[in-house]
Amino acid sequence: MLAKIFSSAVSGIDAYLVEVEVDIQHGLPAFTTVGLPDAVVKESKDRIKAAIRNSGYQFPSERITVNLAPASRKKEGAVFDLPVALGILAASGQIKSKILKNYIILGELSLDGSIKFVKGTLPITLLVKEKGLSGLIVPKQNLAEAAIVQGIDVIPVNDLPQVVNFFNGLEEIPSVQIDPSEVFPPVPSYELDFQDVKGQLHAKRALEIAAAGGHNVLMIGPPGAGKTMLAHRLPTILPALSFEEALETTRIYSVAGLMPPGIALITKRPFRASHHTISDAGLIGGGQVPRPGEISLAHNGVLFLDELPEFKRNVLEALRQPLEDGCVTISRVATALTYPARFMLIAAMNPCPCGYLGDKRHTCTCTYLQIHRYRTKVSGPLLDRIDIHIEVPSVEYRDLKGPPSSETSKEIRKRVEKARGIQNKRFKGSKIYCNAQMKGRLIKKYCRLNEGSQNLLEAAMDRLGLSARAYTRILKISRTIADLEESPEIETHHIAEAIQYRSLDRETMLS
Repeated sequence: MLAKIFSSAVSGIDAYLVEVEVDIQHGLPAFTTVGLPDAVVKESKDRIKAAIRNSGYQFPSERITVNLAPASRKKEGAVFDLPVALGILAASGQIKSKILKNYIILGELSLDGSIKFVKGTLPITLLVKEKGLSGLIVPKQNLAEAAIVQGIDVIPVNDLPQVVNFFNGLEEIPSVQIDPSEVFPPVPSYELDFQDVKGQLHAKRALEIAAAGGHNVLMIGPPGAGKTMLAHRLPTILPALSFEEALETTRIYSVAGLMPPGIALITKRPFRASHHTISDAGLIGGGQVPRPGEISLAHNGVLFLDELPEFKRNVLEALRQPLEDGCVTISRVATALTYPARFMLIAAMNPCPCGYLGDKRHTCTCTYLQIHRYRTKVSGPLLDRIDIHIEVPSVEYRDLKGPPSSETSKEIRKRVEKARGIQNKRFKGSKIYCNAQMKGRLIKKYCRLNEGSQNLLEAAMDRLGLSARAYTRILKISRTIADLEESPEIETHHIAEAIQYRSLDRETMLS
C-alpha cells in the first residue's frame, strides 16, 4: 500500500513543504529512503523501527520505500522520523484516517516512541498558515514557538501512540494558541542600566546618537576604560522590538536550535559578543551543514567585537558585504542560502599594542611603526562602514567614588524612540529604517547644509586632515543629532559635534 503525509524542511529561514511517501510491497525485508537524504535521515530507519515496535505496533517485514519529495532538495535532520513512522503505520493499515493530509507533522523519535524537540518550528508553522492546512503536529517542547502563530491548530504530542490514537479517533488532543500580547511586553526589562556607568559622558552621548540613527561604533581606549561595559548596555537604550522584528529574529533562533525551552518569542534585541578566535563560518554563517552565524543571530540587535585588530583579517573582511546589504548569502554547489543580518556593529580596540597611547597614567612604549601596523589590521573599507569613532579615556577617581549621577537607560531610550519615530516618517514606504542606511541620493535630499555649516565642515576637513569617506559619515551623524533635538534643519552645532566622532580619520591621531 501507499501512504502520503506532509512534513516540512527549512532552507535559510524559510520553510518548504516536503511530501513523505511510504510504499510497502511484498518482497524481502528492506528499508530504503530516497529523495536526497543526509546521513541523519538515512539512520532514522533504525530509530523508527525500534520506536514502532516499542510502542506496541507491528513493523512490516516487507519491502519499504520512503520518498521525500521534492527529490531535488537535500533533506537534513531528524524532523522526518515521526511522519515516516506514521506513513509506515498508515501504509500497513494500522492508521485509518482521512485527515492525515490536513496536517504538517514534525518530530524526532526516541527508541521508546517518545517524541523529541526539533529545530525550525516557527518558519514551518508560518508555512502551514500560508498553505491553508488545518494545523501542525509538533513535539510538546516546541509548543510555545508554534502556538504564537494565530489561525491554525497546533497539536502538541508526547509520543507515537498518542499521535496514532489521535488520527484513529481514539483520543482528542486540544489545539493550543498563545496570545502574542501575553508574551510580548511593550517595554522590555533589563538587568543592566546606563546609570551604572560612571564618567564617560562623551562615550555615552556617542552611543545615544548611535542608537538613535542605527550607526556602527568603534570605541578606542586603554584597558579598563569601560568599553565592554558600555557596549553591553547599548541594547537597553534601543527602541523595543516590533512584533514583526521579534518574529523574524525568533525564526533565526528557531532554525539555529537556540530557542530557550518554553519561550514563544525573542522579545529583547539580541546582543552577541564574539571572541577574536572565531572563524569566518562562525561569524558569517555556513559550515558543512549551513547554519546562521553570529551576524544573523545579532539581527535586529547588536554585534560586539572586542579587541577588533586581533580578529583574523579574512573574518573582518567578510563583514563588509553584510554591513552594506543587511543580509548574507552562503553559496554551495547545490544551493544558496540567504540569512538576514541587519545589526549594529559595536567594536572596541586599544589605541596601540600596549594599550596606553594618550593615557595620562601610563607611558606608551610603542613605536610609530608598531602603532601603524596595529591600526592597519583593520582595513580602510571596513572602517568606512563604521560611522562613529570615539575615544574612551580612563575613568578619573573622582568619577569612580561618586554616586551614579547620569541618566537611566529608560530616560535615554525615550529620546532615541522619538528620533527613530522621525526617521520612520522620513523613510516611510522605502526599505530604509534609520539614518545610517541612507545612500547618496537620500543624503543629498535630507542632509542639506546652510552656508555656515558648509564652511565649518570644509574648515574641519582641511585642518584636521579628515578623509573623503568621513564627509558622508559626518552628514549622517549630524542628521541624527538634529533628529534627537527634533530639529528639521542641520545646524552648525550639529556638524561641530558630528566631527568629534571621526577620531581615526584625523592625521594628528598618532602624533
